[in-house]
Amino acid sequence: MTGMSEKLRVNIVSESEISVQGHGVHTAYEEMASSLEQLRNVEVIRGHFGEQVDCDIVHLHTVGPRTFRKLFQKNVKVVISAHVVPDSFVGSLVLARFWKIFAVWYLRWFYNRADLLLAVSDQTAKELRDLGVKAPIEIMYNSIDTAKYQSTAVPRTKLRRDLDIPKSAFVVIGAGQVQPRKRVDSFIAAARALPDVHFVWVGGMPFGKIAADNKAMQRMIDNPPVNMHFAGIVPLNQMSSYYHAADMFWLPSEQETFGLVAIEAAASGLPIMVRDIPDYDNTFGPESVRANNDAGFTKQIQKLRNDHRYYAKYKSLSQAIAQKFDSKQSAVRLVGLYKKLL
Repeated sequence: MTGMSEKLRVNIVSESEISVQGHGVHTAYEEMASSLEQLRNVEVIRGHFGEQVDCDIVHLHTVGPRTFRKLFQKNVKVVISAHVVPDSFVGSLVLARFWKIFAVWYLRWFYNRADLLLAVSDQTAKELRDLGVKAPIEIMYNSIDTAKYQSTAVPRTKLRRDLDIPKSAFVVIGAGQVQPRKRVDSFIAAARALPDVHFVWVGGMPFGKIAADNKAMQRMIDNPPVNMHFAGIVPLNQMSSYYHAADMFWLPSEQETFGLVAIEAAASGLPIMVRDIPDYDNTFGPESVRANNDAGFTKQIQKLRNDHRYYAKYKSLSQAIAQKFDSKQSAVRLVGLYKKLL
């Protein structure tokens, strides 16, 4: 083990690095790894899948077969960021309701191999305990380098022009995988109800044919309302441009462990709207607009568009969200947890 006065050696691993990307777990992994790499007292070793690495800490972000061997490495401490719970699979992957019972058993076993489990929200921590996880749990919210989202390389007007959106239009942006759990159908319903507002959804189906209801989801992508644009999967370094081309952000998901895209949008200066679910109660829920159903969402969009004071209030609250979840502070706290574990 490295001496406590020397650099900590951390092997940080996410199978998304070599497989499917375009989803929140990969973004969270990239943001965490990058923020740790900025610290002088940490040496970050990415990947090295299926092999053991000389290090102090193994930090896993995924629970698949390429990280499996690292659970059994001797003389290291294993930290796991719990990005998924069994309900995360339902409405995400095909036939998940039939194999969810296996996911319950597997996730409980996998997470209990950790010396420290990092829950990405208070609700996730509760669900892990309900799952039967006995490993020590700390709540470590996902975070981002907020500075990356405060400016954009592509002017607002150019991106709007590329998307065939009028320069003066009120634009609502959403982001995430196109899957039932994300409730893109609510996004489409609002676009139909508000034909004078423009809607942009960034994201696709990175899991392809194993994505839940993939044929129905593809039909939605292929047949959007005239005032809605599906942008597909956009590289992470281009997301800021999309946020800056919009006037507000909306994540209509009915289940989330965290919802990192909302933090990206907040850092870009957009008012945030989410579904009123317990997942957000202790994260960014108090600073965001919340609604329970399609009619409520439509009403809130209209109010944000028409009530300038209401809009300014939630734009200001978004800055509080961004400050709360900046990765620089999170990286320092994470190193403290590593050292405490050692």
